[in-house]
Amino acid sequence: MERVNKSLVTRVLLVALVIGIVLANGCVHIKRSTTKPQTQTQIIEDITLEEASTLIQKNKDNPNFVILDVRTPQEFANEHIENAINLDYYSETFKDDLNSLDKEKTYLIYCRSGGRSKTGLDIVKELGFREAYNMLGGITQWKSKGMPITK
Repeated sequence: MERVNKSLVTRVLLVALVIGIVLANGCVHIKRSTTKPQTQTQIIEDITLEEASTLIQKNKDNPNFVILDVRTPQEFANEHIENAINLDYYSETFKDDLNSLDKEKTYLIYCRSGGRSKTGLDIVKELGFREAYNMLGGITQWKSKGMPITK
């Protein structure tokens, strides 16, 4: 009888061992990510005319760089920085127009003297743009420093 008990105990232990190995083997293949999810850092800054000029030169042929003039279409037609696009700050659809832009591109925003572009910078930050800069002093200071404009 003792021999039957030892045999039974041995079998139970053997089955338990096999089950343990199978379960452990299944767990070995589960990979848990220990890396933290990437959080995208926003770069939203005011920059000087000189920094703006350098930024424009560095991105001259970069299709992911946009110069954004937020003055009225009339102001834009009179003069603007070369290759700039125009979105009218005073338009009822201004925020929607901004929101339709590619948020992964880099933007240099300017206006006449810096007020509208500063508010525009706050809006692009709120909308989740990756990288945008406000050119302090606007096109008025740009011209006073002899920087090039297009008419």
